[in-house]
Amino acid sequence: MDREVIIAGKKLKLTNLEKLMWPRDTINKAGLIKYYADISDIVLPHLKDRLFIMSRYPDGIDGKMFYQKECPGYAPEWVRTFPVKSPDVGKTINYIICNDLPTLLWLANQACIELHIWLAKVPETNCPDIMVFDLDPMYPATFNDTLKVALLVKEALEQFGLHGYPKTSGATGLHVFVPIKPEYTYSEVRAGVEFICRHVNAVLPEKTTMERLVVNRNGKVYLDYLQNTQGKTMTFQYSLRPLPGAPVSAPLTWDEVRQGVVRPGDFNSFNIIDRISCVGDLYADFLKPGQSLQKLMALVQ
Repeated sequence: MDREVIIAGKKLKLTNLEKLMWPRDTINKAGLIKYYADISDIVLPHLKDRLFIMSRYPDGIDGKMFYQKECPGYAPEWVRTFPVKSPDVGKTINYIICNDLPTLLWLANQACIELHIWLAKVPETNCPDIMVFDLDPMYPATFNDTLKVALLVKEALEQFGLHGYPKTSGATGLHVFVPIKPEYTYSEVRAGVEFICRHVNAVLPEKTTMERLVVNRNGKVYLDYLQNTQGKTMTFQYSLRPLPGAPVSAPLTWDEVRQGVVRPGDFNSFNIIDRISCVGDLYADFLKPGQSLQKLMALVQ
């Protein structure tokens, strides 16, 4: 089943709308597109002027997926792109920038379930305006352990006058995003995150690890600072995840983290809109000027 619609004056052909994307939850591609349409007023400001990597699931979450950095040649003329020279592949990649509803829904129609987004905005793609702590529990470490580690990250950030914002990854882990001024390079920001992670690890070595090899993490919470690298992306707030139940990467309050009652699958495509109606956009501060890293960098550099 296909449909042709006009969104904000732009013609958009929606295809294979009956295709099941989450078979066990009976969510089809029409449901995927509707989710991003319903949440667009909240999510689009967070995506503004950021590079988008397509993560495509043409046969739903149980089928093969693939990543696509280059905007496909068949994309509508109104899909905006930004060129970035890639030393890895030796060519310029034209990344999609998702600043409007037609582009967001076109991406959903390409079976892009997730929002994989750069941490920097164009045109200054070398200097991120978001700093990330990616906390990933390895069994038998639990999500509760991860919440406790996140509180240590919060305390460490506060020593440098920084406020972090927690969210579920939508999978097994937890992210702490920190809005910052885009005045340091990725490598400098990464060094700052590593500095804090090493201090957290020193305080709680029995529960945390910075070991990069998965087999050596020994059932601890992995403190991943390497996501703060140019070219890497993070699953952004309110992104759907390709897992049963259609979970969403949902912003949390620190009170929810402290109480330890939240679970990764608590928020999904069925209830996230109601949650936002109750608590608002807990990541709204990311739409304001970022925080200075000067106090942290004075110790790192």
